[in-house]
Amino acid sequence: MLVLRSHPASPYARKIRIAADLLGLSERIEIATADAADPADSLRRQNPLGKIPTLVLEDGSSLYDSRVIAEYLDHLAGGGRIIPTEATARFAALRLQALGDGVNDAALLIRYETFNRPEAMRYAEAIALQQGKIDRALGALEAAPPAGSVDIGHIAVACALGYLDLRFAGAWRQEHPGLVSWLKEFARAVPAFDATKV
Repeated sequence: MLVLRSHPASPYARKIRIAADLLGLSERIEIATADAADPADSLRRQNPLGKIPTLVLEDGSSLYDSRVIAEYLDHLAGGGRIIPTEATARFAALRLQALGDGVNDAALLIRYETFNRPEAMRYAEAIALQQGKIDRALGALEAAPPAGSVDIGHIAVACALGYLDLRFAGAWRQEHPGLVSWLKEFARAVPAFDATKV
């Protein structure tokens, strides 16, 4: 068995769980919750960065981060399934994945700043900087929602929107009706999206 070190709220781990389902690999992967903040958790031995997701392979070696794990799972499933092999489609999917992951990166930094710090110590300029990244990304996605067959880019964007729903009460939805419709259609087409919802 492969072991996915994960946390239910992680949008990056959710991306891998959805990818595994689409690739027909879910039955080969054990999900093992990790506590990235706990120095005693074996995660730090499996991934020196102590980050999730980390995929522990059958030989005991590990792969990280979510982009590398997704590439590995696609390869394991025969290749070209969620990461296209043709150059134009491939780089479009990888660019979309970077956009979705970038929204998650910014949202996590806001979450850390607002959840982990006392209010008097929060850095408003840092929050605004990250929020600007999210707003610009959502504007670009609203103008041109992901199209075509589901690939790793679609999965990453859906997980980013799901994380904004989870941590920020879906505040993005009011100004992005096209993206709301796109996410609804994605959830209909990819049942693993709702199945992995926290």
